[in-house]
Amino acid sequence: MRILFAFFTLFIFSCKKNTSNPNNTTTTTNVYFPPITGTTWQTNTAAALGWNETEIPNLYTYLQQKNTKAFIVLKNGEIILEKYFGTFTADSVWYWASAGKTMTGFLVGIAQKEGSLNINDKSSKYLGTGFTSLPLVKENLITVRHQLTMTTGLDDGLSDDDCTLPACLQYKADAGTRWAYHNGAYTLLDKVIENATGKTFNAYFQEKITAPTGIKGLWVRTGLYNNVLYSNARSMARFGLLLMNKGTWNTTPILSDTTYFNNQINSSQTLNPSYGYLTWLNGKSNYMLPTLQFVFQGMLTPNAPADMYAALGKNDQKIYVVPSQKIVVIRMGESAGNVQLALSSFDNELWGKLKAVIKY
Repeated sequence: MRILFAFFTLFIFSCKKNTSNPNNTTTTTNVYFPPITGTTWQTNTAAALGWNETEIPNLYTYLQQKNTKAFIVLKNGEIILEKYFGTFTADSVWYWASAGKTMTGFLVGIAQKEGSLNINDKSSKYLGTGFTSLPLVKENLITVRHQLTMTTGLDDGLSDDDCTLPACLQYKADAGTRWAYHNGAYTLLDKVIENATGKTFNAYFQEKITAPTGIKGLWVRTGLYNNVLYSNARSMARFGLLLMNKGTWNTTPILSDTTYFNNQINSSQTLNPSYGYLTWLNGKSNYMLPTLQFVFQGMLTPNAPADMYAALGKNDQKIYVVPSQKIVVIRMGESAGNVQLALSSFDNELWGKLKAVIKY
């Protein structure tokens, strides 16, 4: 594993792609953006913001107890808190798990804006007829939008939820009538992008994301089917900053389709209003969770601001974005050990600790 991580580190941080605007200037909204290359990142202090510094040690103790490896808080793009635990450092590489789904959704939006695909098209246009085991009339109901919203109707209850083979993609309901968190249906979006653009998924990511923003990373095939993004914590923070600024890096539009971006961070369907395009949403009246068909009443994370949206991954990989406060929070690490049900989730506990520090 150490050799594998060393390879990722060498690959990711040897990338030297640049753009014509590498300077760390600010936008009209006074949000700071770090330079595209290098390690410079402007900082500020909790004291200068009027936050409660005395609670920071308690926050760090809690994070360490919960197997955290990296933790970052940005305010207006500046680093306010940055803490690494154990042997993990600013250069260490870790997986995003399903937090990478939000990045995939972002890439789909770029591909659509460029005219390479249309999310209202049948998925089979890009994956080929017979990409599922469904009768053709049912397969033809599935669109790229359904893949983005977890509403393909494919059965998520099979023994291998990650499997992307036709035999594993079986009928459960008509597309658009059932919400279910299904990794296999999501993972096929990689092939949708590749077949629509004629580029490998990593190449498209490097061209559209890394080059103009400095978000370095590598998508790695994990197991038989999963394609997982690896990066350091600051690259994850850069993506949070990009999301907070509505798809624009400094003054450079990365996802210039504002309608698509707004749809990504708002309810994408009525079955689970707390889910956008591969993005989790707070502040809604109810929500559903992976592997369950129950509808829970209330907000996803009551302790967090209502306008927060998030990229969430297995073992508690977190990108939280609070646009009203211009705050981004990053957490990387092993599982925090909490069952993700209603108010007992790690997300809600963590935001309870953050509320004691952050003043908003």
